Amino acid sequence: MEKNQRSNRFSPEVRARAVRMVMEHQQNYDSRWAAVSAIAPKIGCTAETLRKWVRQEETDIGLRDGVTSDERERIKALEREVRELRQANEILRKASAYFAQAELDRPLRR
Repeated sequence: MEKNQRSNRFSPEVRARAVRMVMEHQQNYDSRWAAVSAIAPKIGCTAETLRKWVRQEETDIGLRDGVTSDERERIKALEREVRELRQANEILRKASAYFAQAELDRPLRR
């Protein structure tokens, strides 16, 4: 949970602006890392954080291989659904076993 709180510290608008700044101004620097290192303090994040945002944006727009943000959200939703379904199945399995045992313990009617 702690990691999630940190990752949401910056709004999507701030992230998009920071990534756009890197993309638009990287030719003014010796390397992308130099651009990222110069721009990150202006945004208030670490250079590594900004580098990851830039790489994710490249993946999202198809310039880099990898899992896009939309795919990542879909995977998270599916994993959450699987977890919930497994819990429901476990509850149903235990309930079924309980009622089956209660049926066996009941005296037979003749």
